[in-house]
Amino acid sequence: MTQIHPTALVDPAAELGEGVSIGAYSIIGPHVSIGAHTEVGPHVVIEGHTTIGQHNRFFQFSSIGAAPQDKKYKGEPTRLEIGDRNTVREFCTFNLGTVQDGGVTRLGNDNWVMAYVHLAHDCQIGNNIIFANNAQLAGHVEVGDWVILGGFTHIHQFCKIGPHAMTGMGSCLTQDVPPFVVTSGNPAAAHGINSEGLKRRGFAREQISALRQAYKLIYKSGLTREQALRALQELAAQQAHSQQWIALVHDFLERSQRGIVR
Repeated sequence: MTQIHPTALVDPAAELGEGVSIGAYSIIGPHVSIGAHTEVGPHVVIEGHTTIGQHNRFFQFSSIGAAPQDKKYKGEPTRLEIGDRNTVREFCTFNLGTVQDGGVTRLGNDNWVMAYVHLAHDCQIGNNIIFANNAQLAGHVEVGDWVILGGFTHIHQFCKIGPHAMTGMGSCLTQDVPPFVVTSGNPAAAHGINSEGLKRRGFAREQISALRQAYKLIYKSGLTREQALRALQELAAQQAHSQQWIALVHDFLERSQRGIVR
C-alpha cells in the first residue's frame, strides 16, 4: 500500500503508484506521477510536470521538477521524465525542460546519482550512469549509457558525453567527449580509453584493443577530422568483432558540433 507520512503535502491530483512511500515534510505537486514502489525520503520537493518510473529512491532534501534556471522560461508546461531504478542522493536538483529545446529533461534507468548533482533544463541522460558528488550539468547536455562522471565534474551547455566515457575528479568540459574516452583536468584533456570499465562490462580483449587503435587514430596520428573519419571506417571494416563500437565512435565524431576534448 502507498505510505504517506502525516506531515507530507501531496496534492490530490498527483498520481501515486502501488507501494509508493512519501517521507516526512515532502511536497508532491499536482502534475506529478510516481511509479510503483518508488521511495521519496523526507524533505523532498517534487513539482512541475514530472513523471517518475518504478523502484526509484530519492534521499532527503532534493528538488525535482522545479522551473528551469533559464531567464527565457515563461512558465510553459515543460516536463521532467525519470525512468526506473534510479538512486538519487541528498541535495540534487533536476529541472524541467524548455520550449527552446524539446521541452523535456530526461533521466533514464539504473542511474546512481550522488549528492549535490545538478541536471539543468533539457539534459538527456541515458542508463547505468554514475554521477559522483557535485557533478554539474548545464542545459542541453547529453550523456550516454555507462558514463562515469567524477566528483565536481562541470559540463558546459550543449556538450555531449559518449557512452562508456569517464571523467576524473574536477574535470571541466567545454567540448564533447567521444565514447570510451577518459578525460580529466581543467580544461579537460583526453587520457586514453576507459579500458578497466570496459573489462568490467564484458568487452573482449580484441574489442578493447580495437578501441585503442581508434583512439590513436583520433588523438595520436596527426590526422584531420575528415581523415580520422575515413580511417575509422577502414578500421571498422577490418575489425568485424568490434565494428559496432568503432562505428559508434565514428558517428559521434561525425555529429559533434562543439568539437571534441583534446
